[in-house]
Amino acid sequence: MSWTKSDIVASVRETVRLKNPQKSAQRYLFPELNCVLLSRKRAAAVVDGLFEIMKRTLVQGEDVRIRGFGKFQTKFRWAKRGRNPRTGEMIIIPSRRSVTFKTSPKLRRRINHPEND
Repeated sequence: MSWTKSDIVASVRETVRLKNPQKSAQRYLFPELNCVLLSRKRAAAVVDGLFEIMKRTLVQGEDVRIRGFGKFQTKFRWAKRGRNPRTGEMIIIPSRRSVTFKTSPKLRRRINHPEND
């Protein structure tokens, strides 16, 4: 199963809770009622903002490190000779930058040994 951006927005909406600015007498008996859920629009804005910051940072050539998750970094690839497999014609593949991801050791252990959680 792969996650889409709307799945991430739904997860953020379910897990993030804001303090209720209004004081209620019930907050001592039921502390779970002392919070407000994010709206779908605001959760989408949070996720979009995070992705924009990550994109901007990667375009500038800097790494994006998320503790316990991994590191996104840009790598420069030089131009090289290649071959069109259909026609056999030699072509030049232009130089470019690409994004790579390296998992953190903690995430790697968790993926390989899920029973040790």
